Amino acid sequence: MLTLYYGSDMAEPKIAELLQNIGVHISDGQISNLVIKGKASWHEEKRAIYRAGLVSSSWQHSDDTGTRVNGENQHCHVVGNPLYTAYFTRPGKDRLTLISILQDVTEPPLLLNKSTADWLEQFGTPHWAQQIIATWPQERLLTLAELTDLVETQLARLNEQQQARILEAAALTAYHQQTAMPIVPNLLTDDAPQFRFITRDHSLCWVHEGRHYKKLMPCVEYHQHLLADFQRKFWEYYHKLNAYRTDPTPERAIQLEKEFDELFSQVTGYDELDKRIAKTKAKKDRLLKVFAYPEMPLHNNPAELAARRRVRKRDISFGPRTTDGVAAWDTFMTLAATARQLGVSFYAYIYDRVSGARALPDLADIIRERTPAFHPLPCGEAA
Repeated sequence: MLTLYYGSDMAEPKIAELLQNIGVHISDGQISNLVIKGKASWHEEKRAIYRAGLVSSSWQHSDDTGTRVNGENQHCHVVGNPLYTAYFTRPGKDRLTLISILQDVTEPPLLLNKSTADWLEQFGTPHWAQQIIATWPQERLLTLAELTDLVETQLARLNEQQQARILEAAALTAYHQQTAMPIVPNLLTDDAPQFRFITRDHSLCWVHEGRHYKKLMPCVEYHQHLLADFQRKFWEYYHKLNAYRTDPTPERAIQLEKEFDELFSQVTGYDELDKRIAKTKAKKDRLLKVFAYPEMPLHNNPAELAARRRVRKRDISFGPRTTDGVAAWDTFMTLAATARQLGVSFYAYIYDRVSGARALPDLADIIRERTPAFHPLPCGEAA
């Protein structure tokens, strides 16, 4: 029974075959229905977990990985912190997709007002285009289709990227002014561009930054020594930052910031290494968010590990084939991962719900009970 409730709509032929071998005859379609249909209460539990998780912390991890739905490439997105992990499968992984995930909606609502104009200015939207946008409906929610139609008909001169920035500006405006879902102040991710601008603060993973240096492949022995020496200093500085988290003080933060500037202002003479060092220095603000959020880890490993769980499931089951199958994958992976993080037996939790006993508390309630230690956010707090 546990396999049925956690499984996917790719598993029904194998399940049917096993049942037939023990004398139970049941169709593949019926197995599929048992696995993925009628799971509304489970999906509600996932939504409750996600909402409680977003409120529970001043920061959130996020990452994504490729997945397949009915043979087509899509993306599995992960959002979480030490209290929970939530999974979302979507066709894209652009900024609009991430904004919709943070609101737990399929399509992000869009809003045009003065704040949108500020975003457009930041995105470098041409002033003539901004003047046209100012004539469009203001201070009311628009659908993606409505705004896309306006952009394509009146701003056709803009290239595809410029048009996308307009949609994103409207989505960001709506997200930061809504009160239905908690607004995340700080997102901890890798340095993929789609994560930028969504939250007030954006923290970068130091482990991911360190991987850029591992990709350098110097042929000259002297350059190899230069790279090895810098990598040693890189991780020594990382450990100093990690130590700062246990005893954060303004004086220590000032000293560590000075050390950052010194370390990443070096010119070694190995051109590729020097270019990489300069790129790291340009990310200073996002790499040193630990000074404002000492409770936050310096890496995004939990989200990456959570994404790997989808990869392992994908390797075994390939991928769901229907909308119901996608929802089942996301919901039960969320329940399983969150139960594990909270120290709850997933088997016991599923059995408790299937049997109707409901003796175990909701996972969302457990998250709320443990929230005070993780800097909770009021619903709708502005970023």
